[in-house]
Amino acid sequence: MGQKIAPLRIVLDTNVLISALLFSGRVGMLRDLWKTGRIIPLVSKETFAEFRKVLSYPKFKLSLREIRAILNEEILPFVEPVEIIEQVTGICRDPLDDMFLAVADSGGAQFLITGDQNLLVLKNYKQTRIITVGDFMELVGS
Repeated sequence: MGQKIAPLRIVLDTNVLISALLFSGRVGMLRDLWKTGRIIPLVSKETFAEFRKVLSYPKFKLSLREIRAILNEEILPFVEPVEIIEQVTGICRDPLDDMFLAVADSGGAQFLITGDQNLLVLKNYKQTRIITVGDFMELVGS
């Protein structure tokens, strides 16, 4: 019998999470990975609140019903809430991005997946490797 591989603990920045839910292609494959248990997306109150707010932006043209369905069917069953143990400040060039580093640190994430250059320039934060969707998909063979 094969040994079960532990799922990777990851943080998705808001843009990557939205893209994984609303678009196909490589970024959409992330959705398949969390639905099959290969990855566990980590969220905090702050990152989840930002995600909910961005979903309601007019450019996405989502109704309240559609937003509720996305949250209840595509996100909540698959993410792991993380309580922030230690706030992170002054690490990222964009102070608003420090919250993703705090989730990664408090949740023991192996990867933070982003397209944001303010995060990518860091390359690593403590135990977390900061990479693009493309680089992550190459690593997991998808």
